[in-house]
Amino acid sequence: MSDDKALKPDEIERYARHIILSEIGGAGQQKLKNARVLVIGAGGLGSPVLLYLAAAGVGTLGVVDDDTVSLSNLQRQILHGTGDIGRPKTESATHALGGVNPLVEIVEHRARLTADNASAIMKNYDIVVDGSDNFETRYLVADMAEALAMPLVAGALGRFDGSLTVLAPHETDAEGTPNPRYRDLFPEPPPDGTVPTCAEAGILGAVAGVIGTLQAVETLKLITGAGEPLVGKLLLYDALSVRFQTMTYRRRG
Repeated sequence: MSDDKALKPDEIERYARHIILSEIGGAGQQKLKNARVLVIGAGGLGSPVLLYLAAAGVGTLGVVDDDTVSLSNLQRQILHGTGDIGRPKTESATHALGGVNPLVEIVEHRARLTADNASAIMKNYDIVVDGSDNFETRYLVADMAEALAMPLVAGALGRFDGSLTVLAPHETDAEGTPNPRYRDLFPEPPPDGTVPTCAEAGILGAVAGVIGTLQAVETLKLITGAGEPLVGKLLLYDALSVRFQTMTYRRRG
C-alpha cells in the first residue's frame, strides 16, 4: 500500500470524520485510498461490506460474484434494488457503489471463484473479505489467502446468528507464535446436507447487516492499523438473545 497519491480537497472534506480520528488521521485515510480489497460475494454479507468500504474511501474494491439479482435476495442484500432483478450482481454492485462514492474504483469479477481462477483473481489485492454462502468457497478462499500471505476477514451467517474472525496465518503473534489457520478453527467442512442453506432454513435479513458491517470494521482496522483485529478470535453474535461472545483459538501445529 504505497502512499502515491495525495488526498485532494474534496476527499479531505468527504472523509473529514475519519481524518479527525487520531487512530486514523490523514495518514490512515491515505492508506485507505491506496488499498485494494477483494470481496467474495455481493450478497447478504458483501452488501454492507462493500457499501461501508466504498463510503470509507477504500481506493479499489474487487467484487466476485457469478449470480444475478432475484426478488428473494432483496430482503437482506441491500446493495441491490427491485429494478436490479435479473441483473448480474457485480453490475448492480458497481452501479450502487458508484452512487455512494465515485472516487472508488470497482473491479468486477463476474465469475464463481474456483481452484482454477482463485490465485489469478486474489493475488492483485491486499486483503480479501469472504462473504460467500457455501463451505467449498470458504475453504478455497482461506487456503488461497494463506498461500498468498493475504489477511482474510471471514464471516458466516445462520438463521438468527452469525460469526466473524480475521485470519493472518502468514504472520506471528507478539510471542512469535504463528497465527492460526482457518482449518485450526474448522478442520473440515461438514458433510453435505447437514447444514441447511439460507433458502432452506431462512434468515433474518438484518443479521447479515450486523456481521457484514463488523467485517467492514475489521477490514478498515487492518488497512489503517487502528485497534486490534480479531486474529485468533471468533466473534459470535446471537440476535435473539442480543448476545456477543468471543472465543479464542490457536495454531494446532
